[in-house]
Amino acid sequence: MARPIAQTLALISAFTLAGTPTAPASRTIGDGQVSPERCRELGFEVGDGPGMYRRGVVGGRTAQPSMAMPPPPPPPPVMQAPPPAPQTRMADIPSIPPLPVPPVQNRTEEVVVSGSRQMAPQAFAAPMFPGPPPGAVETERYPNAVSNPIKRVAEEPVSTFSIDVDTAAYANVRRFVQDGQRPPRDAVRVEELVNYFDYGYPRPASRAEPFATYVAVAPSPWSRDRQLMHIGLQGFELPQAQRPPLNLVFLIDTSGSMSPQDRLPLAKKSLNLLIDQLRPQDRVAMVAYAGSAGAVLAPTGGREKLKMRCALEALHAGGSTAGGQGLALAYALARERFDPTAVNRVILMTDGDFNVGVADPAKLKDFVAEQRKTGIYLSVYGFGRGNYQDLMMQTLAQNGNGTAAYVDSLMEARKLLRTDFSRGLFPIADDVKIQVEFNPAQVVEYRLIGYETRLLNREDFNNDRVDAGEVGSGASVTALYEITPAGAAPSSDPLRYSAPRPSASATSELAFLKVRYKLPGGAQSKLIARPIGPRDRYPSVEAAPEATRWAAAVAGYGQRLRGDPWLEDRFGWNEIAGLAQRARGEDPMGERAEFVQLVRAASEAASINAAGVAGGH
Repeated sequence: MARPIAQTLALISAFTLAGTPTAPASRTIGDGQVSPERCRELGFEVGDGPGMYRRGVVGGRTAQPSMAMPPPPPPPPVMQAPPPAPQTRMADIPSIPPLPVPPVQNRTEEVVVSGSRQMAPQAFAAPMFPGPPPGAVETERYPNAVSNPIKRVAEEPVSTFSIDVDTAAYANVRRFVQDGQRPPRDAVRVEELVNYFDYGYPRPASRAEPFATYVAVAPSPWSRDRQLMHIGLQGFELPQAQRPPLNLVFLIDTSGSMSPQDRLPLAKKSLNLLIDQLRPQDRVAMVAYAGSAGAVLAPTGGREKLKMRCALEALHAGGSTAGGQGLALAYALARERFDPTAVNRVILMTDGDFNVGVADPAKLKDFVAEQRKTGIYLSVYGFGRGNYQDLMMQTLAQNGNGTAAYVDSLMEARKLLRTDFSRGLFPIADDVKIQVEFNPAQVVEYRLIGYETRLLNREDFNNDRVDAGEVGSGASVTALYEITPAGAAPSSDPLRYSAPRPSASATSELAFLKVRYKLPGGAQSKLIARPIGPRDRYPSVEAAPEATRWAAAVAGYGQRLRGDPWLEDRFGWNEIAGLAQRARGEDPMGERAEFVQLVRAASEAASINAAGVAGGH
């Protein structure tokens, strides 16, 4: 039975008030190698065994019993906790509303992926990859997002969307391709593939205006009659001295589904990489959840890294998944020590397979959306395969003012939590929106490539109450439009009874770009705007900047994986690999070289599968 929230919150308050160090007062805990002896001194029993965490001492007081299922007999007595601190009131404890709420919008409907029905038959003109082995059952869930249609500028000249700096889809698609499997169509979010890479955009001069814009227009490599409009935003990178303190709560899924090596063990290694980056002024607390949720570590300063590592090492997987209760407790603990001068953030590590208590993505969406108003962000890191719940990950991250990433290896964890550490944790702008108005005298049609789950209404752009994406220190945002220039053959016939095409005051402009953003914690948005004109155009793909050629190659790869109908047959896997190879440029981390290999792996798998189909196998 789940422990009552009030009882657990009392323990959280007790932990934060205890203040009695486990080690002698004259000793600095510091950092070092985790060992059973050193962790026992700090109150944590590390070693093999099921359960949420081993019985020990947390913040100077006895921790709750293990969450293993079933609990080991006889159960230890429950220690009476002191009354909660005056600032902790039951009215302040977040709760997830049990009442039904409006369903998630159609563009994020749930799609269940299982063995023989990973993808709708019409998604691909021909089979590409083999599916899972016979008898294997997958229960992965992804947002259902139909590719953006082509829009006629004369009828709908304005395109508006929320930015997305998430990279979960790239790492997730990579593990499918490396395993020789076809990714589910809805797992391939093209914008997240494109945004995985650094494009070396010009950097803004100051924090006051945290974005610099980049625009390039070049012929489309996959369509003779169209062009690509490449839009980039480069975020300001905060100097080390300007980065605020971190007030973090690690929320760790320790349910039975997290037991494989690519889940909880990898999550623990990943969080250790984050702990490496902590400074003395930073604080970390931990909550773990399986059949119910409990506090594992009281807020602990960045000097006491070994204590954090021992708390992690004491975690073991077992039981069901009360993710909703875990979220409520993590937010409560974050609010307990909320610091208005710090970055207050919950970091969730899970496969997203919530199966106890509140598990409806729509209800959790509303809960997380309410919590973001308190100034507490949410970052979501996904793990595992076969039952990975991408729908849940996207719902939580998009509504929690945070980012979503997928960790398929320790190398990916290093990129996210070491190389890109500041991009994931230190926000420079909230509610970032992009709006492009196309000039009907120069552009007949347009299609936004990707961002299907991030579309906004035109009027949402000026409405500061409409939530949008967060951008971290030094992060960039990339978006691509495919446009049909005036004079080229459009995709659809003009309307017989349409009004005459409106004239444009600046006929040489293709479009007008606008960006809205709020500074972190701000209530009123600011505007950046610039025209897109002849000086942004390049006569050929090869003459375009390296950044544009690379973005086009990645976008082509994503669309080919999805089976989108916009790519002509002449732009196949070999052409994608060739374009990428010529645009690799400097590649110190080898990420672009790895991408070229992924394209070749996709090509080889498609060829083998096509040969098998032709041979009747």
